[in-house]
Amino acid sequence: MTQIKYQFETIQAIRNFFVKEGFIDVLTPPIVENPGMETHIHPFEVRSKLKSQNLNRYLHTSPEFHMKKLLAENSSLKNIFTISYCFRDEPRSPIHREQFIMCEWYRKQETYQKIMDDVERLLLFVQESMKSDELKAKLDLQASDFQRATVQEVFLEYLNLDILNYLEINDLKRKIELDHKDVPLPSIDCAWDDYFFLLFLNKVEPHFEKIKSLLLYEFPAPLSALSTLKESDKRVCERFEVYLRGVELCNCFNELTDLQEQKERFISQQREKKLIYNYSLPEPNEFYNTLQNGYPKSSGIALGVERLLYSLFNIENPFFN
Repeated sequence: MTQIKYQFETIQAIRNFFVKEGFIDVLTPPIVENPGMETHIHPFEVRSKLKSQNLNRYLHTSPEFHMKKLLAENSSLKNIFTISYCFRDEPRSPIHREQFIMCEWYRKQETYQKIMDDVERLLLFVQESMKSDELKAKLDLQASDFQRATVQEVFLEYLNLDILNYLEINDLKRKIELDHKDVPLPSIDCAWDDYFFLLFLNKVEPHFEKIKSLLLYEFPAPLSALSTLKESDKRVCERFEVYLRGVELCNCFNELTDLQEQKERFISQQREKKLIYNYSLPEPNEFYNTLQNGYPKSSGIALGVERLLYSLFNIENPFFN
């Protein structure tokens, strides 16, 4: 059996899992008015060669906005998923291309704890579905391999640092300057999340390579993006990521439904994008309308299929270049 066949069979296994769980497979348009507002994610702009003009449209970086629209406008849709190409203008690596396959799913009226269980069961299902003498599992995951920890806990374990005591920009920057001089700080002032990730990527994340599967949750509130804050502790947001041997596989949010708060976060991200990268994106008016019309309580997650193939089966640069 060729490698390309395994790749498509992996996608079929993912689809089989969600159909078995009662999800509906949906489609979303790849050309959109707004591709996503994250500061450090860069879209491709769509231009017309025939008309020689900018269409003021983009290839989406995630199907998120339209999947939420489907949930908001269709009461009959509860649990949905899609497997489709996404597009990001970022450097290539063995686990990333400019066009890549994303599996994204949402559960209406469920918290992100339910999706935590989804991810772990999905990984075991795909691995079991793909068992073969020809295809050797890289990790050979067992149910006992799944570990969970908060961001606060891993910072305490690896740096003896309670990151939740440093939620102000100057406090975190000063802490890095004093106690972590080996962490390269830029000469210009940065946002809090930039300082956080300088510390996290250099001093914490490398330890994850020793762990088969780590579900990291309760990120500091400044990293909330489109997620809710924890009701009992506003210092953290209800968001998680899963790492397989140090490779980030997916990102999940307990979805924010408050329109005004979401606008404020997007304005902040827009300001940072303009300052750092010197370009702006149009307002996500269609997504604002979704929130205005009553987006229901839900949770959602995006999982990189190429990263899954690499992490489970050691397949690099899968599918097509």
